[in-house]
Amino acid sequence: MGDNTIYTIRTTIGRESIVMSEIESKVKSRGYEIKAMIHPEKLKGYVMIEGKESDIREAIRDLRYIKGLIDKPVNIEEIKQFLETGEKEIEIHKGDIVEIIGGPFKRERGKVTRIGKGEVTVELLEAAVSIPVTVGIDSIRIVEKYEDKGGTETHT
Repeated sequence: MGDNTIYTIRTTIGRESIVMSEIESKVKSRGYEIKAMIHPEKLKGYVMIEGKESDIREAIRDLRYIKGLIDKPVNIEEIKQFLETGEKEIEIHKGDIVEIIGGPFKRERGKVTRIGKGEVTVELLEAAVSIPVTVGIDSIRIVEKYEDKGGTETHT
């Protein structure tokens, strides 16, 4: 058990999740010694995998979208930046106009109506009927800040 190491698998960009699913299936059916896998969002085309080297090589053999295994093991310190989940410092207020940058409502714009822990509720601007949609705070980009003109806020 002491020979578990972290290796990097090169994959086709955009197919990292498929690769991880296929490896997971092989690990479950054949009992390979694989402890963990991660696809850091910032590293497109790569999957980090921790386990016994011989088992990793067997688990990725003949799988689609794999371009190879980088022979040099990775030190945990080298990838720590990809593992830490720091809270994004984003200042958002009711009334801000945002663009949704992920999920099923990608590219839609909306007005922030509620702010929760790690998520916001927006009313889609282009919708014929006002539809409140709740999305993760990391799935939005502020387009226009709401400016209080000193008057009362009106809701339509």
